[in-house]
Amino acid sequence: MEVHIGDIVSTVRAVDGDSLLTPQTLSKIVQAVLEAVREQEEHYKRVRAEQRISSGVREELEEE
Repeated sequence: MEVHIGDIVSTVRAVDGDSLLTPQTLSKIVQAVLEAVREQEEHYKRVRAEQRISSGVREELEEE
């Protein structure tokens, strides 16, 4: 199938890539990343706690 286009009208704007990132958007990205890091650290702590061998609940409570 052939398509012939006679005229095209288009608007092209050149922008600085950094200008698209508003302070509010950057803040939202930073908050999302920090939350993901916190969740990952908490998961890591839970995994380590589950893998650790202890002599009982009393020892675990004393460590906290």
